[in-house]
Amino acid sequence: MSFRTTSTTTAVDYVEDVSPGGGALPPRARYATSDAKSLSLNGSWRFRLSQTADAEDDSFAADGYDAGDWAEVTVPGHWVLQGDGAFGSPIYTNHLYPFPVDPPRVPTENPTGDHLRVFDLPADWPDLSEGGAVLRFDGVESCARVWLNGTDLGEFKGSRLPHEFAVGHLLKPAGNVLAVRVHQWSAGSYLEDQDQWWLPGIFRDVTLLHRPAGCALDFFVHASYDHVTGEGTLRVDSDVDGRVTVPVLDIDVATGTTVTVPVRPWTAETPHLYDGVLATEGERVALRIGFRTVELADGLIKVNGKPVLFKGVNRHEWHPERGRALDLETMREDVLLMKRHNVNAVRTSHYPPHPAFLDLCDEYGLWVVDECDLETHGFVEQAWRDNPVDDDRWTPALLDRAARMVERDKNHPSVVIWSLGNEAGTGRGLTAMAEWIHARDTSRLVHYEGDIDCRDTDVYSRMYASHEEVERIGRGLDGGTHKRRRLPFILCEYAHAMGNGPGGLADYQRIFEAHERVQGGFVWEWIDHGIRHPELGYAYGGDFGEELHDGNFVCDGLVLPDRTPSPGLVEFKKVIEPVALEGSGDGTVRVTNKQDFADLSALAFTWAFEADGETVAEGGLAVPALGAGESADVKLPPLPAAVPAGAETAWTVRAVLAEDTPWAAAGHVVAWGQVPVAARAVPALAATGGPVADGRIVTLGPATFDARTGALRAIGPVEVTGLRLDVWRATTDNDDGAPWQSDIRHGELWRKLGLHRMRHRLDAVELGGDALTVRTRVAPAAWEVGLSTVYRWTSDGDRMRLTVSVTPEGDWTVPLPRLGVRFGLAEADAVTWFGGGPGEAYPDSRMASAVGRWQSTVDRMQTPYVRPQENGARADVRWAELGGLRIEGDPEFWFTARRWTSEQLDAARHRTDLTPGDTVWVNLDHGQHGLGSQSCGPGPLPQYFLDVAPAEFSFVFSATR
Repeated sequence: MSFRTTSTTTAVDYVEDVSPGGGALPPRARYATSDAKSLSLNGSWRFRLSQTADAEDDSFAADGYDAGDWAEVTVPGHWVLQGDGAFGSPIYTNHLYPFPVDPPRVPTENPTGDHLRVFDLPADWPDLSEGGAVLRFDGVESCARVWLNGTDLGEFKGSRLPHEFAVGHLLKPAGNVLAVRVHQWSAGSYLEDQDQWWLPGIFRDVTLLHRPAGCALDFFVHASYDHVTGEGTLRVDSDVDGRVTVPVLDIDVATGTTVTVPVRPWTAETPHLYDGVLATEGERVALRIGFRTVELADGLIKVNGKPVLFKGVNRHEWHPERGRALDLETMREDVLLMKRHNVNAVRTSHYPPHPAFLDLCDEYGLWVVDECDLETHGFVEQAWRDNPVDDDRWTPALLDRAARMVERDKNHPSVVIWSLGNEAGTGRGLTAMAEWIHARDTSRLVHYEGDIDCRDTDVYSRMYASHEEVERIGRGLDGGTHKRRRLPFILCEYAHAMGNGPGGLADYQRIFEAHERVQGGFVWEWIDHGIRHPELGYAYGGDFGEELHDGNFVCDGLVLPDRTPSPGLVEFKKVIEPVALEGSGDGTVRVTNKQDFADLSALAFTWAFEADGETVAEGGLAVPALGAGESADVKLPPLPAAVPAGAETAWTVRAVLAEDTPWAAAGHVVAWGQVPVAARAVPALAATGGPVADGRIVTLGPATFDARTGALRAIGPVEVTGLRLDVWRATTDNDDGAPWQSDIRHGELWRKLGLHRMRHRLDAVELGGDALTVRTRVAPAAWEVGLSTVYRWTSDGDRMRLTVSVTPEGDWTVPLPRLGVRFGLAEADAVTWFGGGPGEAYPDSRMASAVGRWQSTVDRMQTPYVRPQENGARADVRWAELGGLRIEGDPEFWFTARRWTSEQLDAARHRTDLTPGDTVWVNLDHGQHGLGSQSCGPGPLPQYFLDVAPAEFSFVFSATR
């Protein structure tokens, strides 16, 4: 970086200094509340943006500086998300640094935001002669220099870590001037390449803390649990002598004293916390104590003596308007959604979260892998040359980041594993971090996925390993170092939830549950990082003119940007549900408690008996309070008497919350299962009469056809257009896959083959005795492969039966996206169907699809993925009604209806590109190709391929108006 040398230049060498900064206090434990005064400095700040780090001197920090003509921004916040573009734009890259890689140098063009806040001390603030004060920043990206009342306090890096400064000697009762200069790029940026938007600013809380004489400084709550005796052991080590009280346990001891008493342990399933107080001479600090013991024993991660199975998610912090500036209620919403969808663990990818999030994890119950603010992924482009984690000059910065994470978060029972960071290669700096953490905290394990031989870590971790490989690891056939073979295995990332997907969740879960060594994983990721945009709906990479970007790869979450659960999250909830309900043919249901600790006493069980998808009887089901891992066969009631003859019948058994909990109300469905009783009758149609030609029209029963082409025009009063074979779907992110992947990507192959532009050749229209037969060949231009397709229509006078026969021709080397028929209806809105629902499903993502009778509208059947793509299919549909038609399938079919064609959906890049047309396009599919998670993982398993093979399927149509 070159700087101007005029008299107005301020020293900015610290920006490119590899050190973590200077002037900040040593890291310490964070606590939510104490009786010491505090003052939030959040709110409106004066703001000035410069395009280089040295454009302005530091005179703005002086008392009396006139910033009246400056703009204003909200703190916490990111300046690029404020000002309607006047302060620059967000940048998204997955791993490429958006600046030349020349560590520790950064570009001369370095957006720099000067922030100014003038504040008075409140009237009840203690006298300035009593004690001191600390100024705390919980998060600033990426480098900051701080002044108070004209005095330079220091500078720091480590965007998602706390930094505190002693300021008591500088305060005055009124007119305090707090000045903060924030640089978007710094040496620290090389350590923060974390697959997210680059968003500069003061994005977490700024707080002034009074520090009374004799106040608490750092303290460490050690609270272990002995699962054999049922006793907890508590010791609170404190830098300042004091007393620890836990009234409900009759504990009142000096700090540093060990006490053992009977307790209820803390787990993610039973998050029991004890309220206590650390009282020093000058301060009373509230404690929330959870007794639990984490250990590596018998080659397994154990808590309180039992192995745990992580049913987790990776969570970036995100809000579609505020970026990473989250408030408490948004964080609470995340935790509540996780609990309600059976998630039990969070990896804080790829940085420590806002500290209040961990308070919520303690309170509601989530296992946490707390990850350090470290990723240097961009160095992979130069074979990890000059990687900071293998350069001793950077090691102090790495150790600083590790210490600020551990010291801040060490008193949270929810944190069971420390993670060194993500995708930072390997090197001496990571070893130093692991050694420091192991020495500082022996009560938790250490994780880092990049440590492939587990030299420094306690867990063998991988990301996006295939089902086959995970199976081999579970069976101990994966090889590796002797140490690694003796360690537990987790998938720190799997099931890339980008767009429609992920598929294959249930197949992974079966492997997790079959092998004790495989202790679960963390789906990538929790939320789509879409930015709310007035023209685009939600913006993603490239929408702000970035010269380098990775498109919608930033939208890969289980919840949409507004936190609407995606079908993927609903599927995940079903796959990981803590109670298995499996039927048998003898009128019983096997109930299995799949939890690790809790019994079933918190749940009530209900049954419903359904005929053709409608409930005809229901009631409660007595289930014993099974302990963790236990099963019982429970007798179902006798079959109800009043069941329509010939109806398809089934039991639905549900496990629901028996009482209100902090995270959901009584009656919330935790798990469910269906037990078929009587199968449905296949729709039958006896042909009567035959086709009659009358000029350009052929009539058959209630239907009319074009005499020349055999195309269906109407069934009774319902006009139908364009009915023909359809094999194309708007490719999903997982169909298209990631360009760096070496394996087969079907979306790419489908386009190469031309499946999106199939030609339909008419070979014959035949009027037989009782049938109208249309023979066609469906094939792509430029290739010899094709599908010989025959449509055979018959009628019983009121209804129409279409039988479609498909015979492949040529050497098909790829599966099909879909196989079925598509047609258009002039009018359709309300939709009723009997089959899988209520949400969408696909072959490898259908566990959450419950057979029933469902109602919706065409618009509500769409899933509004940030980048439009195939969506909205309902599985196992017996019949559907819409637009004046009833359609019955033989066999069951996949059903989709939308106000645009697949081609229009495929061409759209944002939601707002889709304009509803006058026609509703309906797909009735005999088959769909699986989803997989190949946007950053394996594609669909072979059993979910829609291989090209001879097929025959039928539909019975009738008019309902």
